[in-house]
Amino acid sequence: MRLQSVALCVGLSTVLVTGSLRAQALPVPGVDPARDVPGAHEMPSTTTVHKVAFDMATENPAGQEVHPTLQTVARYVNTLAKTGVPAANRKIAIVFHQGATDYVMANAAYKARHDGKDNPNLLMIQALKKAGVDLRVCGQAVLGRKIDPKDITPEIQLDLWALTTIVALQEQGYVFLGR
Repeated sequence: MRLQSVALCVGLSTVLVTGSLRAQALPVPGVDPARDVPGAHEMPSTTTVHKVAFDMATENPAGQEVHPTLQTVARYVNTLAKTGVPAANRKIAIVFHQGATDYVMANAAYKARHDGKDNPNLLMIQALKKAGVDLRVCGQAVLGRKIDPKDITPEIQLDLWALTTIVALQEQGYVFLGR
């Protein structure tokens, strides 16, 4: 009986520690992955290289701090990680353009343009970059919005045009998720 109790305690401790380590190991802190669905058939493959490019062309909806597309990408990255997809098999990109172009600005430049308000997306952009997400901005939109390239946060790559970036990523096998 005592041996069973010890085994049960060790087993429970292992589950708790493993669960908490997994929660700490998520690539984007503070964002929940998709919830477990018992009996779900379609799950992310751990051997497939998941190449997905997300279109980010709209402004934040009214009343939302962090753009929903950034939240979705963070949740997707964390879901892939939670289900065992190794970092090397997570090739995720975001293409900023049109109404979302201002979000690529460093905080000081953003504040100067937006009545002293902080860039609400900057912390999420930094977390996504740290998690390995490839962040791109349309150079044509940067020119159109009169953003000085030196004011673009270093996490973001300046490209010629969103269209050329989207086509190039698709040619490399990325699935493009548009608006």
